[in-house]
Amino acid sequence: MAFEGLASKLQETLKKLRGKGKLSEKDIKDAMREVKLALLEADVNYKVVKNFVKSTSEKCLGEEVLKSLTPGQQVIKIVNEELTDLMGNSQSSIEYDSNGLTIIMLVGLQGAGKTTMCGKLALQLRKKNKNPILVACDIYRPAAIKQLQVVGKEINIPVFSMGDKKAAVDICKGAVEYARGNDFNVLIIDTAGRLQIDEKLMDELSQIKEGVNPNEILLVVDAMTGQDAVNVASSFDEKLNISGVILTKLDGDTRGGAALSIRSMTGKPIKFVGVGEKMSDFEIFYPDRMASRILGMGDVLSLIEKAQQSIDKEEAEKLGSRMLTKEFNFEDFLSMMQQAKKLGPLSKLIEMVPGANTKALQGIDFSKGEKELVKIEAIINSMTLEERRNPPVVSASSSRKKRIAKGSGTTIQMVNKLLKDFARMKKMMKQFSGSGMKKGFKKGPFGNLPF
Repeated sequence: MAFEGLASKLQETLKKLRGKGKLSEKDIKDAMREVKLALLEADVNYKVVKNFVKSTSEKCLGEEVLKSLTPGQQVIKIVNEELTDLMGNSQSSIEYDSNGLTIIMLVGLQGAGKTTMCGKLALQLRKKNKNPILVACDIYRPAAIKQLQVVGKEINIPVFSMGDKKAAVDICKGAVEYARGNDFNVLIIDTAGRLQIDEKLMDELSQIKEGVNPNEILLVVDAMTGQDAVNVASSFDEKLNISGVILTKLDGDTRGGAALSIRSMTGKPIKFVGVGEKMSDFEIFYPDRMASRILGMGDVLSLIEKAQQSIDKEEAEKLGSRMLTKEFNFEDFLSMMQQAKKLGPLSKLIEMVPGANTKALQGIDFSKGEKELVKIEAIINSMTLEERRNPPVVSASSSRKKRIAKGSGTTIQMVNKLLKDFARMKKMMKQFSGSGMKKGFKKGPFGNLPF
C-alpha cells in the first residue's frame, strides 16, 4: 500500500492532537518532531523535510491555531495543506497541441517501465477521446520493439516502427509524418534507456527533442528507488528540461519518499502514477487527493471517478431497482459482483475510504476476501438457470446443494452459508423499499436490519 508507513505514523501523531481542547507550543513542537522522523523514515529528502517542518511549525504556532476551539483540527488542516503544496498543490495536465498533433516523449533509465507506461498513457488518453499512436524508438535493448508491439496489440493501439537499423531521431521524424497523414492526434515516443545516465544517452535524447520538438517530455522513474529517483529526475531535467514525471510502482512503495521529494527538488510536477501491473492501473496524480489519503481522510472523488469509468451505469441502475424488489436473484447478485470487481482490488479501494485506519489495516490479507468472492462466483455458476433465478428451490433441496458444491469445488456448508447470506441481504434490502424503510427506522438507527 502506497505511503503505508508514513500514513500510519502521521495519523497516529495527529490523533494525539485531535483529542486535546487546548494546545501548547510544546504539544506542537513534539508533534512536529514526530512528523519530521516519519518523513525521514519515508526516505523524503532531508532539505525537503527541513523546509516542510519549518513552514508547518510556523503556521501551527500562529494565534488562530493556539486560541482556536478546535486546535487539533486546525493543525491537521495545515499539515494537509502543506503536504498538498509539497507535492505540487494542483493537478498538472498534458499540454495538448492546438494545431493537431501532440508529441509526448517518454524518457528514463532502463528498467523504470517506460515501454509499459507508453501503453498505459495511451490507454488513458484514448479514454479522453484522443487517437494515440506509439513509436518504437528503443533500437538497442533486445526485443524492445517487439515488447512495445505486444503492449500495443493488448490495448488495440497501433505502433509505428522502422526496425532497429535506423537512427532514433529518423524514426521519430518518420512517425510524426505518418501520424499527421493518418489522423492521429497524439504520438507517444518510447525512447531507449541505460542502466545509468551517460553522455551518449543524453545526446540521442537531445537530438530527438530537437528533431520533433515534443510538447511534453515525461520522465519515467521507479518510485521504489527513493532518493535515487530524485537524483535521476534532477539529471534528466538539467539536460532535457523535462515537463513532468510519471512515477511507476507507487503501489509497491510503502515509504513514498520520491513522490514527496521530486516536485520540491526539481520544480517539475508528477503528472501520472502507475499503481499496479494491469494496463488500467494508471492514475492522474492529484496532490490534494494524495495528501488526504496519507492523512486518512480518504479520496472520495477518485473513488467516484473510478466507479463512473468502470461500472456500466445502465446495468447499475437496473440492479439497484431489482435489489429493492422480490425479483432480486442470484443472476443479479452475480452481475453485481462482476461490476464491483471492475473497481479493482479491495486493498486499493480501502485507501480511498475516509477514516480508514492504515495502522489497523497493516497485515490484513485482503486477497482472502477476494478469494472468497471467487468461490461465491463458482457456486452461482454451478447452479442451473432455474436455481439462479429462484434461490428457494436450492434451499429446499439437499441433493441440489450437494450437486452445486461438487460442481464448484466447494462444500455444502459454503453453499448453505451463501444461501443464508443472500436471504439476509434480501431481508435487509426490503427495509429500504417503500414503507418498509420508514417502519424500519422507527425501531432504531439501523431499523430492524438483521445485524
